[in-house]
Amino acid sequence: MSDTVSLAQSIVTMQAASTQQALSVEMLRQNAQAEQALVAMLQQSAEQTQAALPAGQGTLVDLTV
Repeated sequence: MSDTVSLAQSIVTMQAASTQQALSVEMLRQNAQAEQALVAMLQQSAEQTQAALPAGQGTLVDLTV
């Protein structure tokens, strides 16, 4: 009987660990998607800002003359 209980506890523990790992993977996936969306938004913002500036502004300037 104790072998059956031990086996059942082992199965439940493995299922819980598997579920936790699946949740962790999903959280990482969603975090990566959110960061990719943020990068895209920042790139678009930078492009729009440069497009709105007068000619010669918004670019790097060499001050080592």
